[in-house]
Amino acid sequence: MGFARALGWDNGIVLAPMGADISGPKLVAAVANAGGVGLLSSPVNMYDATLKAIRDTKKLTDKPFGAVFWGDYPKEIVDEAHKNGVQILHQVGSVADAEKEIAASVDCIIAQGVEAGGHVIGNVSWHALVPRIVDLIGDKNITVVAAGAIVYPRGFVGAISLGAKGICMGTSYKESYAHDYYKEQLLKYTGEDTDCTDLYNRESLRAPTRVLNTPFHQKWKSAPEDVENNAEQPIIGCSIIHGGETVLRRFTGEVANKTTTGEVENMVMYAGQGVGHVNDILPAGDIVNSFIEGAEKIIKELGSKYRTIDDGVAAVSLA
Repeated sequence: MGFARALGWDNGIVLAPMGADISGPKLVAAVANAGGVGLLSSPVNMYDATLKAIRDTKKLTDKPFGAVFWGDYPKEIVDEAHKNGVQILHQVGSVADAEKEIAASVDCIIAQGVEAGGHVIGNVSWHALVPRIVDLIGDKNITVVAAGAIVYPRGFVGAISLGAKGICMGTSYKESYAHDYYKEQLLKYTGEDTDCTDLYNRESLRAPTRVLNTPFHQKWKSAPEDVENNAEQPIIGCSIIHGGETVLRRFTGEVANKTTTGEVENMVMYAGQGVGHVNDILPAGDIVNSFIEGAEKIIKELGSKYRTIDDGVAAVSLA
């Protein structure tokens, strides 16, 4: 289909970086091998662990993939990356942030809508954000990717119709390093069952995140502002993250991975408003292929349903 070949991938599917290690080497490689681009969840300020994750991923694929580093990307950093053959994808949630990235000449802008799961950086839908960014870019060689609750091929086609060249998604991959209990819960909730909250990162970012409205979250979501995810909270579990033991306290922003023990049901579970359309946890290859095949089918059907007659007026076939 060739929606986003500009960045070296085959089809325009980008794996969202999830959790501290949920988007690990196995999942990133699986997406890359299916023709998409996987983004590693790189550990913050842990150079050796990041290098190991990159090397482990390269053992599993020879296709392009990326690693996520938090922070801004001013033009001098982007230029240095380009000199070393590295392309920069930057996620934004507003037109103002997109303008900065366009000025910095990044290679790709991921336009995240407020309906996305996990950390949310804007307050408008990608449906409103994508076309504005596309218009700002004009004829510059910058790819736009839409992100936020895109869990079926119709969303892929919608993003393309608004000028995006691809989509960024997470949540439902079988190869993710998420705890099985977390994956099971994704099949039980709908978009109405999510909530945008800062409860799980008040001590640090105080930024909104979209989460499943689990019984635990329902109980605590109205907690006073002075209730924070700090050392005063009781220990509810433990995880091995990037080789080190991490103690998990109540309201931690870390999601449960495959090593997590303890009160998994009382831990944060990130998910976007598209979660109600997730009916199964499938392998990455199956998900990518279903999106491509589904999008091609929709576009072909639209082409047969809508046609242009001689005077340039669109006609609709109701047959």
